[in-house]
This record gives sequence, structure tokens and C-alpha cells, in this order.
Amino acid sequence: MRLRSFYLAGLLCCFAALLAAADDLDSAIVKNRTGVLVIRTTPGAKVSVEQLRHEFWFGATLPNGVFSGRGNPEDTARFKEIFPSLFNAAVVENALKWHQIEPERGRIDFTTLDNALAWADQQGIPVRGHCIYWGIPNRVMDWLKALDDAQLRLALMQHGRMIGARYRGRFAEYDLNNEMIHGNYYEQRLGPGITKEMAMWVKEGDPEAKLCLNDYDILTGNRLADYMKHIRSLLDMGVPIAGIGVQGHLHGDTFDAAALRKALDELAQFNLPIRVTEFNFPGQRSKYYAQPENRKLALTAEEERAKAEAIRQYYRICFAHPAVTGILMWGFWEGANWIPQSSLFKRDWTPTPAAEAYKDLVFRQWWTRWNGAADADGLAVVRAFYGRHRVTVNGKQIVIDLKRAEGSKVVDLP
Repeated sequence: MRLRSFYLAGLLCCFAALLAAADDLDSAIVKNRTGVLVIRTTPGAKVSVEQLRHEFWFGATLPNGVFSGRGNPEDTARFKEIFPSLFNAAVVENALKWHQIEPERGRIDFTTLDNALAWADQQGIPVRGHCIYWGIPNRVMDWLKALDDAQLRLALMQHGRMIGARYRGRFAEYDLNNEMIHGNYYEQRLGPGITKEMAMWVKEGDPEAKLCLNDYDILTGNRLADYMKHIRSLLDMGVPIAGIGVQGHLHGDTFDAAALRKALDELAQFNLPIRVTEFNFPGQRSKYYAQPENRKLALTAEEERAKAEAIRQYYRICFAHPAVTGILMWGFWEGANWIPQSSLFKRDWTPTPAAEAYKDLVFRQWWTRWNGAADADGLAVVRAFYGRHRVTVNGKQIVIDLKRAEGSKVVDLP
């Protein structure tokens, strides 16, 4: 057993040495997204490792149209069939927003939100709650604006406690107060300390709630400095921030790879997990959205291929970065996407080249499939992407999770 331990330690050191000088994206992906599985069994035993799920979040939105019960039944069924085959995480697009839940004071409806969560639970898909509060002035309901300061503070408290308690343990994480650097009605009315109070009210309902920030025009570099200052200020005030959300839809017909990398590097200084929360490409500044007359314009075959390559490179940059923990598409089907041209699937569910590029990355290039035999010491050493895997030895199976926090895992299956 001591020989095996020395052998294992040597193999791990060897892997580390091979990766020490990595500086390109592929090497960074291996360095940051793979660990070592060591299967201990009998010499010569047949061993296979098959990945079942990524640890990294590859996700998309759960739209109201699908979960409200008002959508086309055939499209709803198709959506629910395709989503879990492509994505391992989700974000509710609109169903948690306060103006959707309570458009009039006291008229509260959780139906669509509950439907989306129930379906995600059945699929074993973690969900990001977007968003508990949204202080952009035109997103604040008129009935809230009509309250005096004391009543407004009470309403904020009741809402935060209600969401925390009602969905305790159901959401993997939340956007606390959406897009604060672009507008914060609640802070304007009640002062800068209100953000910490809002967080604490949610945590009174769910002490384990993970509360994140979320804002836009960061990955373009345009508002990066403002966001950095904002994050520092909130941390200095003691706001319990669990993660940093950066929306990925403010790009145009192209994206600036250098600006994207710089933004991720700068944000990584906070040592908080980063999620790309609202990804669309082409983006909001593209000709397909910035010019209203083009919003129904179809991409040419050449443009579809260019889109696929851009999405491939965007995902490679994000997946390679050690601080990024997930990417959430803000729509993947033209029938439920505010920028339809950014979809993976056409309105009739025909896959685009971008769908094929996405699947090639996530389920081929970044997916562990290994078959071999244990060596003379009874060891099979496999470099595997972090996530869930099925290990089979001579017909016996075990499902294990290889976590990035661990780096390696030893599995005994004699």
C-alpha cells in the first residue's frame, strides 16, 4: 500500500508539472477544469469512466411562456425534452421578479415560479433566482413608489423575508438587487445602508441563501471600473455577497476577447465565484437588436457560422478562467428569446451551427470518456473533468463526484 501511495503521489506531481507552464486556453482548461481520478482495483481489471454531469454550470433560462401553462403544448413539451439534454443549470427569467409576482399590492401569484421550480427539481437542475429586488426606477411598481419611506422599508422587509422563507433551500443562489450600478431607487429613497438590510431580511427567511450581484456592460469593459468600486463598497459595508454576476448580452455583432479576459481577471481579485448570467450572441448592441427594424431579420448561413465560432471562443475563454463557475444563456430557442438571432435553435426547433458548436464543446471536447485496464499495481489513473462520473470495474459500478475543491479522488472498487 505504501508503494501505491508513493506511486499515486508521483503521478499527481507529474500531472502538476506538465500543467505548470500552461498559458493557452486548452492548457488552462485542463489545468482549471480537470482533476485526477484514481481507481484502485485488481491488476488488469477492465475499467471505464463515463461522465454524467459537469460541475461547471452550463445553463439557460426557464421562461414564463413555458411554465405559465399558456404556451403551445407541443413547444412546451419540446422545450422540456431538450433543456435537460443540453443544460445542467437554470435561471428563472422573469417569474421571480417582484413586478411579476405582485403587480398590484397584495395580489401575489407564485404559480409560474412554482411550476418552473417543480420541474427543475424533478430534473435535478439547480436554479438561480433572478431576482429578489430590482431597483431600476422603471422596474419599480407604482404602488411601491406611492408608499412613504417607512411603508417602503416595511414592504421591502416583508418581501425579502417572504421569498427567503417560502423558497428556503430551493434556489441554489439569488440575484439580490439587479443592476444596482445602473439605478437603485431603494437606495435613493432609503440610503446606502438599505442594501445590507435587504440581504439580511432574505437571510432571516433562509439563513443559507447565497446572494449575488448582477450587472451589465461589465464584460465589454465599459462599466468595469464602476462595478469594481460598487463591489468594494458593498463588501466594506458587510453585505453578504456570495458571488458576482456579469451579464453577457451587451456585445454587438462581435465581442472584444481582450476586454472579456481583462474584466474576468479584474473581478477575480475579489475571490468570489463569477457567473456569466445573461449570455446572448449576437448581443444587444448588434444590428439585430440595436436597430428595431432588424429584429426579425434572419442570419445568413455565413453569419450563422460566424456566430457559432464566436460562441465557441467566448465559452472557451470563460471555461478556461479559474474564477468563472458557469455561463447561463438568456434564451436558447427563438420561440423564447428576446434576441432570437442569438438562439441555438430556430423557431421550429431546427438546430443552428451554434447548437452543434455548443454540444461539441460541452459534450465532446470537455467530456470524460475513458476505457482501459488497471496496471500491474491495480491502479487506473484518469484525468477527468470535474463533475459526476460513473466508474465501472469488471461490470461493477459506482457513481462519484469529482470536485474542483478536492482536485483528485481515489475510488476503491476491487
